[in-house]
Amino acid sequence: MTTLESIAQRFQRIAPAGLRWSLRVVDTRTEQLAVRDDVVQPLNLEEDRGAMVTVFERGGSGYAASADLSDAGLTRALERARAWAQASGGRSVADFDQAPLAATRGEYASPLQTAWDAIPLTEKFDTLRAACAGLNVSEKIVDRHAWLWHTQRDALYVTSAGAHNRQHFEFVVPMLSATANAGAQTQTRTLGGMTHCGQGGWEIVASSGFTTAAQTVADEALQLLAAPDCPSGTMDLLAAPDQMVLQIHESIGHPLELDRILGDERNYAGTSFVTPDMFGRYQYGSALLNVTYDPTRPEQIASFAFDDEGLPATREYLIRDGILQRGLGGGTSQWRSGLPGVATARATNWNRPPMDRMSNLNVEPGASSLTDMIASVERGVLMRTNRSWSIDDSRNKFQFGCEFGQLIENGRLTQVVKNPNYRGISATFWRSLKAVGAADTFEVLGTPHCGKGEPNQVIDVGHAAPPCLFAAVDVFGGA
Repeated sequence: MTTLESIAQRFQRIAPAGLRWSLRVVDTRTEQLAVRDDVVQPLNLEEDRGAMVTVFERGGSGYAASADLSDAGLTRALERARAWAQASGGRSVADFDQAPLAATRGEYASPLQTAWDAIPLTEKFDTLRAACAGLNVSEKIVDRHAWLWHTQRDALYVTSAGAHNRQHFEFVVPMLSATANAGAQTQTRTLGGMTHCGQGGWEIVASSGFTTAAQTVADEALQLLAAPDCPSGTMDLLAAPDQMVLQIHESIGHPLELDRILGDERNYAGTSFVTPDMFGRYQYGSALLNVTYDPTRPEQIASFAFDDEGLPATREYLIRDGILQRGLGGGTSQWRSGLPGVATARATNWNRPPMDRMSNLNVEPGASSLTDMIASVERGVLMRTNRSWSIDDSRNKFQFGCEFGQLIENGRLTQVVKNPNYRGISATFWRSLKAVGAADTFEVLGTPHCGKGEPNQVIDVGHAAPPCLFAAVDVFGGA
């Protein structure tokens, strides 16, 4: 098979001297395996390879993608990209002849303890069968699902300025789901709703709890089936790490994307309540809130050494002691806005252009034990695992629902409740943060499904957090 290096070398011979360009070649292989109700599902294998050419010329920028990686295919992509660049010159939001073009060089590889391909397919399905069978704890469990998803991706980014970044990624996403039913009541409990994803090999299957959590997942589905609805009212909210994933994602991550703040991202999923003048002074949360952008954590799903515009990844504070410091904007957005950003221009595949995305966006640990946080609550609820989400088109007002709730009364965890929900406003919600879990409560999680852009791009995002306690939240029950 033609290597990514040879494709890049041929393109460099084709590209005219003096032209400013970048080439991103991506080769992706995915494998999805599932067992549902003890029945092995069809094996899903996919392979995908292609290249994106970007050209800066006459003040404009243009790009074109192709799965035809022959000399003729690369030439056609280059010609289309040049035509778009020339057509957009003088009509763009900025003079792209002045846009930064990376000259970085380096390599990255996901950490591996046990290669995915080192495990025989029969053993993978045996693991799935055992997990699915472990969910079968009652005749009231009417649907059982065990699922594993592995992705291997090689990417090479080169530019006319001399960049040469080679990166190899391996992602594993495990999932367990049990649905319980009795009459008109149906409840589903999962293994964190896909949040236990990460970079690595077969070792993630064990570290995620996939091989040991089946009975707990099923038992909690049955508990929910028999539980009353979550009460409504103003009370404290203790959000578990797998719910913090969604809270961080929607009410910090998306609002801080610089392309939204600049007004580029409007049609598909709205803009942002954040404005450029807020950076360096805005009280985003209480003094306990510290949020980092950290693509250097090797086991987290969105780690890398370079983004898809060649910017080197570094750990940075987005929010420090509650004060907004910088946004989620790659080199192009930083250049356009004059605002500080991070290496976060990312594309979901070879046939999509990079845009400002979340990567690993984490709430740093605090100093509180889980026991102390619970003991401090007179009336509240612990919520685990996101189930539903709704947020307005400025990423401000939100309403989230969880799979599992448990009341906290007079400093003690008491009754399990079903259909727990809460609502708030991003601009004020984080200021109600009154306790943050210590390092021993911190969990490295994420999601493989963050959507943005037109055409849509779905990409992996890391979110790590401890449990966090919020005061006086609007909580309510009901499906």
